[in-house]
Amino acid sequence: MNLSDLDHELIWHPYTPISHEGRNITIVKAKDVHLYDDVGNKYIDAISSWWVNIHGHGNPYIAEKVAQQAAELEHVIFAGFSHPPAIELADRVLSHLPENQSKVFYSDNGSTAVEVALKMAFQYWYNKGKLRKKAIALEGSYHGDTFGAMSVGARGVFTDPYLPFLFDVEFIDCPLLGKEEKALNALKKIVDSGDVASFIFEPLVQGTAGMRIYSAEVLNEMITYCQQKGVLTIADEVMTGFGRTGTFFAMDQVKTKPDIICLSKGLTGGTMAMGITSCTQEIYVAFWGDIAREGERAKYKTFFHGHSFTANPIACAASLASLDLLQKEECIINIRRIGEKHKEFAEKIRGKAGVRDIRYKGTIFAMEFDTHDKGYFSDLSGQLYGYFLDRGILMRPLGNVIYLIPPYCIMDEDLDYIYTAIRELKL
Repeated sequence: MNLSDLDHELIWHPYTPISHEGRNITIVKAKDVHLYDDVGNKYIDAISSWWVNIHGHGNPYIAEKVAQQAAELEHVIFAGFSHPPAIELADRVLSHLPENQSKVFYSDNGSTAVEVALKMAFQYWYNKGKLRKKAIALEGSYHGDTFGAMSVGARGVFTDPYLPFLFDVEFIDCPLLGKEEKALNALKKIVDSGDVASFIFEPLVQGTAGMRIYSAEVLNEMITYCQQKGVLTIADEVMTGFGRTGTFFAMDQVKTKPDIICLSKGLTGGTMAMGITSCTQEIYVAFWGDIAREGERAKYKTFFHGHSFTANPIACAASLASLDLLQKEECIINIRRIGEKHKEFAEKIRGKAGVRDIRYKGTIFAMEFDTHDKGYFSDLSGQLYGYFLDRGILMRPLGNVIYLIPPYCIMDEDLDYIYTAIRELKL
């Protein structure tokens, strides 16, 4: 039995219909932007393997730092203990985050970073003796697959089996071009009704919804209003962080800063699983207990959340190495270069037959096709996936939307090859 058949026999893959008769491609090695399968085919990883490999595959610097840390300290419990990589990483991440961010809480992926943020927000009000039950989120949002993250994500096929178990959330329109005022007014109305604990959003770009882009100006208005009314704001930067939108964080483009920020994906350069939730000092202080005044009840303010692999030293080392690379002039130039290439290509191909919309932000490029069956299960998705795969390009469409989120090390030659494949696409 070959590897693909054995895989089919043994493994349950994510987001893959079990009725699917095909076989998964078995990748045996990867370098920079290229993946190599077990039969010798080469693919350009145009989506950074689900948006995580920001520096490409097999980066020698990250590999070296991971190996050094593995030989020194591979893991230690993070309750009552700490270690140098976690301390250094917290210090360095906070130096890049907005000045109002004071503490980091470690977890192990994007969904759990969001879970932590939501629990942090709800317990903040609980600890202050003001029980607030509502959360506000944007229509079309995606924040992960755990239950809290699903609750604040778009309702639909992803969440239908679990609807009875999700907590209620107030959804408002995403403030896309032309919908800004409607979304802002809806937010204000819900906030003014009271009982709102938090407002969570993907800043500037909604990923799974089809790389939908909205302005920093309207997001600034929304955050400002929430904070004026005492509502905590949560920026889910899991996808947008670490250079994706052209700045280190998407929130760098927004004047008013959020109370809580969620990070993952590019955090470790795509090397390992890791999540961070940062918060303001005000939120952190709400979890302090005064033993002298409150007695045993002071202990009840503890944030009861944790993971076996919290702040794993090897993942911290990978994150530190990734931050080193992000600060190199070469990486900064590459991020700018990719953004400029996307912009040039968008202008050249605008008006292509069958295209509904073209949008781009930083290193993100998306093209939405005009089709009768929009959405994640569009019949066009499989057709597009196969078209690009046949040309040695890993492109995983979001229904009738294709997108590029390449590693920052991608060369112009590979970008041009992808652009040509898009230009030659006929539906």
